[in-house]
Amino acid sequence: MKTFDFIQMRFPAKAEYVGIIRLSISGIASRMGFNYEEIEDLKIAISEAVTNTVTHAYKEDEIGEVSIGFGVYSDRLEIMVSDRGESFNFEEIKEEIGPYHPRESPIENLREGGLGLFLIDALMDKVEINNDYGVIVLMTKYIHEAEVDSDDNEISTTQQ
Repeated sequence: MKTFDFIQMRFPAKAEYVGIIRLSISGIASRMGFNYEEIEDLKIAISEAVTNTVTHAYKEDEIGEVSIGFGVYSDRLEIMVSDRGESFNFEEIKEEIGPYHPRESPIENLREGGLGLFLIDALMDKVEINNDYGVIVLMTKYIHEAEVDSDDNEISTTQQ
């Protein structure tokens, strides 16, 4: 069984906290060895997921919360963004949710304004969604190593 570190954060569902979340993921991803472009992709993806929650998960007069979990593995970062503010068992929820298939399940069925989820899907290596109660978005980004030819020119990237 692979071991991993789990970091969980909870924030009020307010736009002013998105910057703090972006800084957090930047620090975690940098520590893990992601390159600049991958860190930028991660920041955009988590911003989209959290902004979707802030904008759509709660009624105007409702005080909501965003829960974010980071599964830090040796070869990947898994990010879980959940609304309804409940703590979650990371491994248990991962077992229950399935992959996001834009063609099979129109994003409009999840929540209005789903363009951000298309962007998340494009930036991440794997996206899974559960919308049984609130919405849980699980995003995975693998650490890629650049393969270099004999002249130190990058020729491709591969998963670690």
